[in-house]
Amino acid sequence: MNKGCLPSGSQGSGQSRALPAALCWIALFIIGLGLGLIGFMEYLETRNLTVDMPLEQLFSYKFISYANLLLIGSTILYVAHLWFTARAVGLWATSLATIGALGLVAGLVARGAETYFMHRTGGIPLTSLYEVMSLFSAITVLIYLVMERAYRTRSAGAFVMPIVAAAVLFEEWQVSNEQVTAGDHFSILHSYWIHAHVLANFIGYGAFAVAAAMGVMYLLRHNAENHRLAQGFAMHVLPDLSSIDRLMHQAISLGFPMFTFATILGVTSANEAWGRYWAWDPKETWALIVWMTYASYFYLHYAKKWRGVRMAWWTIIGFGLTVFCFVGVNLFFTVLHSYR
Repeated sequence: MNKGCLPSGSQGSGQSRALPAALCWIALFIIGLGLGLIGFMEYLETRNLTVDMPLEQLFSYKFISYANLLLIGSTILYVAHLWFTARAVGLWATSLATIGALGLVAGLVARGAETYFMHRTGGIPLTSLYEVMSLFSAITVLIYLVMERAYRTRSAGAFVMPIVAAAVLFEEWQVSNEQVTAGDHFSILHSYWIHAHVLANFIGYGAFAVAAAMGVMYLLRHNAENHRLAQGFAMHVLPDLSSIDRLMHQAISLGFPMFTFATILGVTSANEAWGRYWAWDPKETWALIVWMTYASYFYLHYAKKWRGVRMAWWTIIGFGLTVFCFVGVNLFFTVLHSYR
């Protein structure tokens, strides 16, 4: 323990409690001031918006781009933290991830305001791959940060954040290929059903991403123990196998109910929008495959008592199917659920 953090008598103890409280109030004031300035800038911009305005001129695009840069920086720091386990490196990695995730949320809110002023239509800004990839990145990071806080380990960030970095690079690929316009918007269904469906879906996707990262961690740690690599980084920086297995299971325990709830909401919204509950189009079929994969995980876990390596591979394969359901179907098929 750092001796500089130890209290020295009641007076020191009172001062040590007062200092964090003051820092919290200062941080809250700075955050509030920053949000106020962002809101004011967005208000000034929306008065001059036009449908044909280039994407690069939008405030939301700039804001999301800066947030993505912070997430890329956080990814690099988390990976570096595996080898350079200095506390400062970990703190910077966590801080950049937190600010980046909150920045993406703020950017999506700004994009929603811009979309409204451009098209005068309601709905949340989640109608393009560019937008939903930003949501996926934000939710995945936030789920991971909660886990990091609860279990006091940063080693998992080196496995979760590369998934987020891949999502960021996919966003940039879309922008560079001019697949994102300033006012991407189309009406599937302007109702709270579809809003809740999308949000629940991406909470599930984010949790599945974290579980897959835990699966990779488990395989690395298991390989190190089997080969008795006592000097390897996996033995020094990764949690023990039982802890990783528990984290992996808890991530899926969050993701599967949310994905199930999203599927039920999707069926309801499909009937309201298109007059049928299920049509077996590619998106619906692959969503069912993903659901059955994770439902099988619980059957194998509780009924067959599968643990360890087999469950780690199951989570990795399940997330691979999830990625295809999320991105691949939209790229390779023409479906009612497709994003632009």
